[in-house]
Amino acid sequence: MAGDSTPWIAAEAGGEAKKIAPATARNRDPIVALLRTILPKAGTVLEVASGSGEHLVHFAEMFLGLDWQPSDPEPTALASIAAWSAEACLPNVAPPLKLDAMASNWPLARADAILCINMIHIAPWAATLGLMAGARRLLGAGAPLYLYGPFRQTGVPLSPGNAAFDISLKSRDPQWGLRCEHDVATVAAAHGLTLAERHAMPANNVSLIFRRRSV
Repeated sequence: MAGDSTPWIAAEAGGEAKKIAPATARNRDPIVALLRTILPKAGTVLEVASGSGEHLVHFAEMFLGLDWQPSDPEPTALASIAAWSAEACLPNVAPPLKLDAMASNWPLARADAILCINMIHIAPWAATLGLMAGARRLLGAGAPLYLYGPFRQTGVPLSPGNAAFDISLKSRDPQWGLRCEHDVATVAAAHGLTLAERHAMPANNVSLIFRRRSV
């Protein structure tokens, strides 16, 4: 079974403003269970590449003591995030920011945690580099960067489903594809982030939790 099967991709979406990503209903509760162990009790959580906005709204309902900041570079995604947010009418969800992870400057000065779910394999490698640089700028010492998605592991063959998923992604864009955990952790370390936890998740996905070092 592939990581989350065929992903929802803003640039390929059409129809109504409010989009639905099928994987969200399958993975949101396992993600929430893990987030309960790493998120602060209060503060601002930035989600990079919020996509449809479904995860963000669900998380905001589960963690009412936190302020949630959705973001995405795609206009279609920003419209969907706004539609889901308007329907939920939650007081702790800010309007979505247009944010490209690859940009050297983000429209936010700080965050107490950063989430990035199912992005780095559906983006150029430069997006991972930008994500780590942004996390270094925004996070304080000890604050978490949470990544979720399918990854490669050095010396471990991909499952048949994830191998097919990887081929499918690269057929859409040769700059896409499943990233190696070691490569991601190496880039993170170069930006002052330590891989603190790794958790296997349903459907051949993984959660990687990085912490911002004090120096």
